[in-house]
Amino acid sequence: MTEPKEVLAYKEGAAGRLRLNRPKALHALNRDMCLDMTAALEEWRDDPEVRIIMIDHAEGRGFCAGGDVVSIVKSVEGQGRAARAFFADEYRLNHFEYTYRKPGVAFMDGITMGGGVGIACPCRYRVATERTVFAMPETTIGIFPDVGGGRYLSRLRGRLAQFLSLTGARLDGAECKALRLATHYLPSDKVEEAKARIMEDPFRVQAILDELAEPDVPPARIMGNLDKINRYFASDRLEEILGALDAGAAEGDEWAATEAKTIRAKSPMACKVSLKLLVESPKQLHFVDEMEMEYGIMVRLIYHPDFAEGVRALLIDKSNDPKWQPSNPADISDEEVDAFFEPLPEGERWTPLQS
Repeated sequence: MTEPKEVLAYKEGAAGRLRLNRPKALHALNRDMCLDMTAALEEWRDDPEVRIIMIDHAEGRGFCAGGDVVSIVKSVEGQGRAARAFFADEYRLNHFEYTYRKPGVAFMDGITMGGGVGIACPCRYRVATERTVFAMPETTIGIFPDVGGGRYLSRLRGRLAQFLSLTGARLDGAECKALRLATHYLPSDKVEEAKARIMEDPFRVQAILDELAEPDVPPARIMGNLDKINRYFASDRLEEILGALDAGAAEGDEWAATEAKTIRAKSPMACKVSLKLLVESPKQLHFVDEMEMEYGIMVRLIYHPDFAEGVRALLIDKSNDPKWQPSNPADISDEEVDAFFEPLPEGERWTPLQS
């Protein structure tokens, strides 16, 4: 028997459909999946029969749990060429989507993390449901919110970007809609109807989603904590954020105590790199500049010991006992963090897909 394709790419109605089909891995992306999606988008770019791109998952729980970092770590233990190739191709897919001439609609009906965010957020229409679980939890494994995460998060109101990046907090569908990470909130039992109607009449995507959208979106819980987030996460320095949370905890704020504990379980180096990313990302004029910067950071960070250690502790051994190097944020200098943001040498820099 032949193995089923991990990406189902085909035309249906007026849509080019990209369906993630790796259910046992919660549709986590590997390099072949990124290449297959890119190839399909190239094929449909000038196809007059394709009016819209639709991205979803084919079976099982979805939408996309991220990138297949376990295999990436194993490659890093060798020469790292496979890891570099994966991130280069993944970022090319993200950029190609972001600049694609035809509109896209992503159905984030389920887990949408890391790499899943990277393929959903470039779409003009992003549909959340009551089953959506949206997060950028990369600091848990020693890296940072990449795949354009710096751009998407840094444009959120107040200090939400800093909170989400450091804690890896999970958002539900209603929260995604409130923060405009999703354009629409649909009941999951309306999703298939939405897809069918969009494929039939792609010129009315906005109207179709508006018509099917839940009129009474549940309250966005995160908005109740927005004042605390803005106060405690006001600094761009990790030590000051932790100090503010500790002070709040000392005054009896259990929320502050919980978030401080959460952050202290993450890689201090990854947290500091993430905070600097959120300062630098708004300065990047175009998405291509964001991708080049993020690739340079990632190429260096995958060789830092925290990446392999985080994947070991959280995903391989599942012991949840990472030994970060260093473990104390105060032991990390600004110069060490800045070094991750230095441009790569000529010939090693990321480049977008060439037409």
